[in-house]
Amino acid sequence: MGEYIGHTAQKTREQLKKALGGVLFIDEAYSLARGGEKDFGKEAIDALVKAMEDNKDNLVLILAGYRQEMDWFLQSNPGLRSRFPIHIDFPDYTLDELLAIGKLMLKTRQYELTSEAEDALRFNLQLLLNTHRYAGNARLVRNLVEKTVRKQAVRLFQKTSSSREELIQILPEDINMEDL
Repeated sequence: MGEYIGHTAQKTREQLKKALGGVLFIDEAYSLARGGEKDFGKEAIDALVKAMEDNKDNLVLILAGYRQEMDWFLQSNPGLRSRFPIHIDFPDYTLDELLAIGKLMLKTRQYELTSEAEDALRFNLQLLLNTHRYAGNARLVRNLVEKTVRKQAVRLFQKTSSSREELIQILPEDINMEDL
């Protein structure tokens, strides 16, 4: 986004020019349309629409975002929807997939789950899936893993010393989904 009216369109055109002959990926693209008619995002959208038409054989533009927000976004400009003939919906991760992602994240950081902690992780992930609109993505798992590691560190800080096994072991009480 630019600092003044007209600056956003210029910056957008610069990025589009860099992407010619390749791919431009815009994550959470729907955020461009959030500000309404007088927002700088409209400048970016207008520049994207023009560039897509002018460079249709030399530019791949990928817009990503949550389905409902992207549907709303594509309605924000009459020329948008028709310029995106391919829509791919990626299903949310399943409970087992989220559990595998969480276990891999912990393993990568050299932590080990006890079997009881794995059960607690599964239980908490199921709760998240039941209560959060966008729970089926890896960001929530990452947040839960980071919170778990912090809670484990606080638990171990209370002790005067810890063994290597204790330092790498995640217990059920370390898994906490509060504030997620």
